[in-house]
Amino acid sequence: MIVDDEVLIREGLRRIIDGFDGTRVVAVCTGSEAVGEAREHRPDVVLLDVRMPDRHGLCVLADLRALPEPPVVAMLTTFDADEHLSAALRGGAAGFLLKDTAPEQLEYLIKELAAGGRVIAPKVARTVVDGYLRAQSGEPEHPGGSVEDRVRADDLTPREREVLALLAEGLSNAEIARRLLIGTTTVKDHVSTVLGKLGVTNRVQAAVRAHQLRLVR
Repeated sequence: MIVDDEVLIREGLRRIIDGFDGTRVVAVCTGSEAVGEAREHRPDVVLLDVRMPDRHGLCVLADLRALPEPPVVAMLTTFDADEHLSAALRGGAAGFLLKDTAPEQLEYLIKELAAGGRVIAPKVARTVVDGYLRAQSGEPEHPGGSVEDRVRADDLTPREREVLALLAEGLSNAEIARRLLIGTTTVKDHVSTVLGKLGVTNRVQAAVRAHQLRLVR
């Protein structure tokens, strides 16, 4: 099963993988559809995008691993320095593949996953090893906040980030509205959404979290 928010990626991988001997793609879907599709089609292997706008790959990974008969999950990424790779390994991911992996290598890696092995694309191995060594030494992997906090921050839209930055400066809703040339009611809605996405209850906590996550200077 292929889980990715981009239709071209999903369909491109489907065509490539369906051409492998003894391998068949049973479903392609977005992050929010992944658990339902996995329950229905019961894939042996899931290729799961790390960064998706509808649902973050780490959250989908946790849900898939919690199924009664969880599939083997390998994370798909376009970033060889993706900050979430080590967290995915701790969350039960069995491998990491780059989206530009050559088809002949992809066939070998998928069959290795299906056989119960673990695979790491050479370009991402350094990132995973560095994350492991930091964990062993006690150094925080994400000095700018926990993985959960980073996942929440990744959900912020560009406009919500602008509102958060001005909020962190101590501006009121009216001042933010004047700065961004939008209505005060719109600002109020953005602030409520930002608080919810960051998992905080007031503006002060949001400002602190913004600095912790290095979303503002």
